[in-house]
Amino acid sequence: MSAPAAVRHARPVRGPGVVSHVVGGIGELLITLGLLLGLFVVWQLWWTDVQGDKFQAEVIEQLDWAPPPVVDTAPVERTDDPPVMEEPAVGDVFAQFYVPRFGADYVKPAAEGVDKATILDTIGIGHYPGTAMPGDLGNFSVAAHRTTYGKPFNKIADLQEGDPIVVRTEDTWYVYRVTEHLIVYPDQVDVIAPIPGTKAGDPVVEPTQRLLTMTSCHPMFSAAQRYIVHAEFAYWFPVSEGVPQELTEAGISPAEW
Repeated sequence: MSAPAAVRHARPVRGPGVVSHVVGGIGELLITLGLLLGLFVVWQLWWTDVQGDKFQAEVIEQLDWAPPPVVDTAPVERTDDPPVMEEPAVGDVFAQFYVPRFGADYVKPAAEGVDKATILDTIGIGHYPGTAMPGDLGNFSVAAHRTTYGKPFNKIADLQEGDPIVVRTEDTWYVYRVTEHLIVYPDQVDVIAPIPGTKAGDPVVEPTQRLLTMTSCHPMFSAAQRYIVHAEFAYWFPVSEGVPQELTEAGISPAEW
């Protein structure tokens, strides 16, 4: 009779160790964070634009301004001293911007103030308090986002010398023409001075030009610098006399909005 075979003992099966649990947990956390980051990007780059465009269109509708009349002849372009409104209270919407270079459907409201949360993230274009109002001597200076929240100045770098920028208040059209582009740092606030380039401590000189300055962040998706466009006043006329030729030639019909 042969001797019994040696009994072999099976090794116990071990469950996942502590390291495996930790690695798995970190992986799940990274996946969750990735999903949240993706959702944030969608919200920031797409949904804020949807909300911004909708809100800004509603702001214009609520102005309830009388549409300009349809006339057979182009209105007389006036170059005498235009009417200038008083600076409104912060948050008050006082103007609409039309920029043919930005498209035939481009129209954005402008309000007093440049607070990010209450003006730039909602209404769109904000007027720097203390700078000139439309048509006044000095520097009518405004700011708006280049990305997100309706991005009113998204195509600011596309503007070319001579391009019209049309500003409407309730009763008056003001037409400016682009003169130059600049890229500056945030502390170079002299770009919105009554005479651009005038710095603190320089001799005080009364402005003799009627200017417009548009400011936005640069480069895209960064606030490291500022993109600046300067423009000079060209002419004005009352809204009751029609629509600027620069708008009709670009297929823009404010009377339909």
